Parts: sequence; C-alpha cells; structure tokens
Amino acid sequence: MAQGQGKIKKKKKSVLKRAAQSVERADVNRANRTRVRTLMKRLRTAVSAGDATAAGNLLQPTLSAIDRAITKGVLHENTGNRYKSRLALAHNGLKNKAAK
Repeated sequence: MAQGQGKIKKKKKSVLKRAAQSVERADVNRANRTRVRTLMKRLRTAVSAGDATAAGNLLQPTLSAIDRAITKGVLHENTGNRYKSRLALAHNGLKNKAAK
C-alpha cells in the first residue's frame, strides 16, 4: 500500500467535541474582535470629524469593550492598553482643541 492510504480511522468522540468547541470559540472571539474594532472606528471617525460630544459618548463603551476583549483573551493586554492609550490621547486632544 502507498503511504497515507491505509485504513480510515473512526474519529473519537473527544476529537469531534474539541473540533466543535474550537469552532464555537472562534465564532465568539470573532464577534468580540469585530465589536471592539467597530467601536474603535466609530470613535476615530468622531474624533477626526471634530465631534467632541459624540467622541465623549463613545469613549467609555469603547474602553470597556477593549477591557472585555483583554479579559476574554481576544486581545493581548499590551495591545489593548496601547489602543486605549491612543484613543484617550486623541479624545483629550479633541477636547482641548474644542475648549480653546
């Protein structure tokens, strides 16, 4: 027999369960990552448009979503903190610009 053309093994229950769990986890992680990216885009759009009130309303939910993604392991802690720092700097710059 040629290599790799032996008997077809029956898949174990545990293998099938792990594969199903992996698919579920991937879906949840994708949803969390998408939620974070969408909120970040909305906040950046508000900041670039110069809309201080919209940016202020979006800042807290965005930072909260980033923290949630860090807790769930979707984002690395340093990456999430970097995102939060840059968004806060952009928001504070807009706020200072609007105050002048």
